[in-house]
Amino acid sequence: MTPVKRLLLIPLAILPALAFAADETIPDKIEFNRDVRPILSDTCFKCHGFDPKKREAKRRIDTREGAMEDHDGVRAIVPGKPGESEAWLRLNAKDEDDLMPPKKTGKTLTARQIAIFKRWIEQGAEYQPLWSYAPLVRPAAPQIQNSKFKIQNPIDGFVQTRLAQIGLAPSPEAEKTTLIRRVTFDLTGLPPTSAEVDAFVRDASPDAYEKVVARLLASPAYGERMAVYWLDVVRYADSIGFHSDNPRNVSPYRDYVIGAFNENKPFDQFTIEQLAGDLLPNATIWQKVASGFNRLNLTTEEGGAQAKDYEARTVADRVRAVGTVWLGQTTGCCQCHDHKYDPITTRDFYRLGAFFADIQESAIGRREDGMLVAAPEQEARLKDVDARLAAQRAQLDAATPVLTAAQAAWEKEFAGGADVAWTPLHPVTATGDNASQLVVRADESIKVEVAGSPAADTYKLAVTLPRGTTGVRIEVMPSDSLPSKGPGRAPNGNFVLNEFSVERDGKPLKIASATATFEQPTFPAANAIDGVADKKDNGWAVMGHQGQEAAAYFELADAIADEASVTVVMKQHYGDNHTLGKFRLSATAAPKPIRAPNSGVPANILATLKIDLAQRNDAQRAEIAKHFRSITPLLADARAQVAKLEAERTEFEKTLTRCLVSESMPQPRVVRILPRGNFLDETGEIVEPGVPAFLPQPANPDQHKLTRLDLARWIVARENPLTARVLVNRLWKLGFGTGLSKVLDDIGSQGELPNNPALIDWLAADFIESGWDVKHTLHAIVTSATYRQSSLASKDLQQRDPYNRDIARQSRFRLDAEFVRDNALAVSGLLVRKLGGPSVNPYQPAGYWENLNFPAREWQPSTDENQWRRGLYTWWQRSYMHPSLLAFDAPTREECTAERIRSNIPQQALVLLNDPTYVEAARAFAGRILREGQGDAGQRIAWAWREATARAPRPNEIATVRAVLDKHTAQFTADPKSAEAYVKTGLAPQQPGVNPVELAAWTDVARIILNLHETVTRM
Repeated sequence: MTPVKRLLLIPLAILPALAFAADETIPDKIEFNRDVRPILSDTCFKCHGFDPKKREAKRRIDTREGAMEDHDGVRAIVPGKPGESEAWLRLNAKDEDDLMPPKKTGKTLTARQIAIFKRWIEQGAEYQPLWSYAPLVRPAAPQIQNSKFKIQNPIDGFVQTRLAQIGLAPSPEAEKTTLIRRVTFDLTGLPPTSAEVDAFVRDASPDAYEKVVARLLASPAYGERMAVYWLDVVRYADSIGFHSDNPRNVSPYRDYVIGAFNENKPFDQFTIEQLAGDLLPNATIWQKVASGFNRLNLTTEEGGAQAKDYEARTVADRVRAVGTVWLGQTTGCCQCHDHKYDPITTRDFYRLGAFFADIQESAIGRREDGMLVAAPEQEARLKDVDARLAAQRAQLDAATPVLTAAQAAWEKEFAGGADVAWTPLHPVTATGDNASQLVVRADESIKVEVAGSPAADTYKLAVTLPRGTTGVRIEVMPSDSLPSKGPGRAPNGNFVLNEFSVERDGKPLKIASATATFEQPTFPAANAIDGVADKKDNGWAVMGHQGQEAAAYFELADAIADEASVTVVMKQHYGDNHTLGKFRLSATAAPKPIRAPNSGVPANILATLKIDLAQRNDAQRAEIAKHFRSITPLLADARAQVAKLEAERTEFEKTLTRCLVSESMPQPRVVRILPRGNFLDETGEIVEPGVPAFLPQPANPDQHKLTRLDLARWIVARENPLTARVLVNRLWKLGFGTGLSKVLDDIGSQGELPNNPALIDWLAADFIESGWDVKHTLHAIVTSATYRQSSLASKDLQQRDPYNRDIARQSRFRLDAEFVRDNALAVSGLLVRKLGGPSVNPYQPAGYWENLNFPAREWQPSTDENQWRRGLYTWWQRSYMHPSLLAFDAPTREECTAERIRSNIPQQALVLLNDPTYVEAARAFAGRILREGQGDAGQRIAWAWREATARAPRPNEIATVRAVLDKHTAQFTADPKSAEAYVKTGLAPQQPGVNPVELAAWTDVARIILNLHETVTRM
C-alpha cells in the first residue's frame, strides 16, 4: 500500500470543540496501557498485531520495535512527530482507500481517541508491557494523612488516592442494618436473622463489625456461597452436555469445593489438587475427588460420534478451562490460529492440551460410575466392615495341620492317586409324561423315546441307593435321538436337564452341591443352589449334543446310613427347543467332596498340579494353597462369613456416592497441532506438554516430561504473573459487583486495564504472601472502609461515575439465582441447612424434560427434606437448566463462566409470585407471621417486612400492604374452598389449627414481600 505523503491534518487545539465533551478531557500525561492500548487493541491489533498470518502490509504496531520499523522510508510511529507517523496520517486520511481502520471493518475512532493518539506520539510514544503480563511486584500502600474518611486497611489508601486524583470523595458508612445484611449475603449467600441484626445494632464495641465478619467466615454457609462462584467458573454440572445429556457422577466434587473453602485450604493447594490430585504421592480420596475437575468437560454417548472429533473437543475444552479458571486468558482463540491480540500461539494451545493426554477416559460412548466416596460417618462403617473382613480372611489364610493334610489328599486325587468308584443304578420303575417312554438298556443306560418335542416333561425313576452313598451322578450318553438341528436349537441339537431331586418317602434329600463337566459348560459350580434340591427354575442345566458326553455330580448333604429306596426326579421345561435323549444314573460312597473331575479348577491350577511337588516354586505352591482354601469344606464357614461380609459391604456401597476422577495412563495419547483445528488433518507437529512460551517457564531441573502436576505447580508459582491477579479480581467482584478489571475472564489486551492497577497488584501480592489465603483477602476487602460505604449516590456521583468504577460508594445488585431462592426459603423458615450430598430436585414444571431422550426421562421432585435444600445442590442439567434458576440468569455451565449476566425482566417477578417453591415459601412465611408476629395486622406486617428486608417499613408501605390483606381476606372469606386449595401448595406440612382463609390472605401478603425488589437485592 502506498504511504500517505500529504494529508489535511486536524489541529489538536480544535478537536475538543468538534467531538468530545468537557468531562472527557484528555489526560496531561498519556499512559499507553490506560489510554492508548485499548484503542489499538480494539481497532488495530487484528490486522497489525501478534498474528503474523493475518498481519496486513507486514506492519506491526503492538510492539514499539514493530511500530518504528522502517518500510521503504516509512514508519508507523515516529516518536515526537505525528506528522511523520504513517499511523497518524492514516487515521486522518480523506481517501477511503488510505483511511485506517478500513471502512469495511466497521471500526472508527472518535475525535477524542485520535487526539489521545496524537498526544501520545508527541510525548514520545512510550509503550508499556500489558499490566497483567508484567512481573507481580507489591506496590507500597499509600499513606494518607488527615483523611476525613476512615482508613481501615491499605485498600482504603489506594482507593482514596485514586478518588483524590479525579476529584471525588468516598461516601459515608452504611447504616448498620444495611451493612450486616450486605456482608451476610456476600459471605454466605443468606440473609441475616433478625436476632443477628438486633445483636449487631446493639453492639457498640469498636470491633462489632469485625466479629460479625469472623462469624460469617467461620460459617459452613460460607463454603456453600463460595462454591456457587467456583462451580460456575469450572463448569460443574450433573449431566454430560452433548447428545442425550445423560447423568454423570460428580457431586462429591462439589462437596470437596465446599469443604475446601470452609477449611480455608490454601488456593495454591486447592489448584494443585484439582488439576493433579491423583498424581500427588499417597493421594487421599478427597485429593482424587478434587481431580474430578478434569472430568467436568462435555462428553457424548452418541453411537455415531467420531472418537477423533471428541478427543479434539476434549483437548480444546480443557485448554479453555485452564485459560478461564486460572490464567484469565482467551486461550480458545488459538485452537485454529495464533491469537490476534495476545502473544499466545496455536502451538501453545496444543502444548497446554498435551498436559491432559494422560487421563484415562473414553472419547465417546462409555458411562463410568466413578470412584466410591464415603462421608466421614460412612468411612467409619466401611472401616468396621473391612476390619471384620480382614479377620475372616486371616482365618482363611492361617495354616493348620488339618488343612495341610486335607490339601495333600486333594492334590493326590488330581494327581491320579484317588479313584472314585461309581455304581450304576438300575431303575426298578421308570415313568415319564407326555407320551414319552423310558427304556432301561442292558448297559444300565436309560433311553428316552420321545414322541414329538414336549414343552415340558417329568421323569421319575425308582432306584435303590447303596449304604453310605455320598453322591449321585447323571451322565449324558451319545444318542442318535438327540436332534442335530432345528428352529432355535443350539448347534448339533442338545440335551437339557432343568431340575433334579432325590426323594425318599416323598421328601427331597438335601443336596449340598452340584457340579458338571462337558465341552461347553453352562453349569459351573457357582450355579449350585444352596442345598435345596426341589427348587423350581433353579437354573441347573446339563447340556449335550450328538456324540458328546456330559455329566452332572450331586453331593448329598448327608450320606445314606442304610440302603434306601428313593425316587430320582428329573424335569425339563425348555419348550420344544430341547429334549432328553440317553442318560445313565450311578452312585458313589467316596469321601466328600463329590464333584465332577477337575470341576471348578482353573486350567492354570490343573497345570500346576501336574508339576511334581518337589519341583514347584514358592509362587506355584502359594497359588495352589490359595485355590484349595477357596474350595475345601474345612473352611466353608469362614468362606461363608467372608461372603456375608463382602455382600454387606457391597450393599453398603450402593448407598455411597461415586465421583468421576482423573486416572493417569502410563502411555499418554498423542497430541498434535491440528491445522485450523481440523481433527481430520493429522499432518501437524506432535507436541509435548508445555506452557505458553511468552510466560515464565516451569522449573524442570531434571528435564523430565512435564505432567499435570508440573502444570498445576507452575500455575501457582510466584513467578506466574496471572493467577493471583485473576483470583483477587474475582474476589473483589464478590464484594463490589464489578471487578477492578471488569472483564473477569480476560485480563489480556482485549480485557480492561484496572481502574486502580496498583490496588489489584497489592491485593495479588498480599494474597500470595498470606499463603494464598482466600479468607484473608476477603476479610481485607469486606472490613475496608471502602466496602462499608453507603450505596446511596448523589446525582453528581451518578453522572460522573455511573457504573461506580472508582468505588466512591457501594454498589447495589440483585442476588444470584441460587441466593434468591435460598433467601425466600430462609425467610420462610423452610430452608434445610444440611451440608453437602448428592444433587436434589426442587419443584419443576411437569413435562419440562419431555424432549430428553436416549433414554426418555421425567423429573421426579424430591419428596423429603431435600426439597428445601440450598440452590447450589439443585440438579444441574446442562441442556434443560432448572427454569427457576435460569430465570435469574444462572448459566448452563456448558462453558466456564467467570461472571453471570444480571438481567431485570418481567419473568423474574412471575417466578417469585407463581413458582411452587416461592408460593410454598410464602405460605410458610405466612405461618410464621401468624405464629411469631405480635399485635394487630399493621404490627404483623411490620414484623414480616423486617424479617425479609432487615428494616422497618414506612407508614405508606404498611398502608399499601394492609389494603391488600383486607381485600384478599374478603375474597377468601367469600370462597373458602379456594383458600383451602391455595394453602395446600407444596409439600411442607401445614400449621395445625390455622384458619385457611386467614392463612391464604397472609400468604398473599408474604408473596408481595418476598417479591420486593429490596428483598432480592443486595444493598
